[in-house]
Amino acid sequence: MNAFWWALVAAGIWGVVPLLEKMGLSKADPIAGLFYRCLGVMIGLIMLVCFMIKPSQIKSVDLRSALYLIAGGLLASFVAQIAFYNALKLGEVSRVVPLSGSYPFLTFILGVVVLGESITPVKIMGVILIIAGMWVLKIG
Repeated sequence: MNAFWWALVAAGIWGVVPLLEKMGLSKADPIAGLFYRCLGVMIGLIMLVCFMIKPSQIKSVDLRSALYLIAGGLLASFVAQIAFYNALKLGEVSRVVPLSGSYPFLTFILGVVVLGESITPVKIMGVILIIAGMWVLKIG
């Protein structure tokens, strides 16, 4: 499978998961919800360690790369998840998810500034569409 199909698989899963989380948060505090979500991640981690990853793969990652990945995990799976669960608990899933999913806008800017990635007409059009979508959801 190429990057396009893997991205569609991820999008499909990420499209379903917020519905499960919204239903789970109906009778749970967001912090308690995060605890149970982390249990799911732990089950996945155990499966990864037992069935998928080789010790040599873990050892092959240099310290700097490992720290970047750990920071990403902490920020995305803990800090941002708290914010997302609070938004999901208080708002409509059909508005919260697209707004919280507007992160490609920030990623585009950081990719250009920090990583020196190119600015193309297609990327600019994507950014314009993201901003327009955020604005429509905000006023709607």
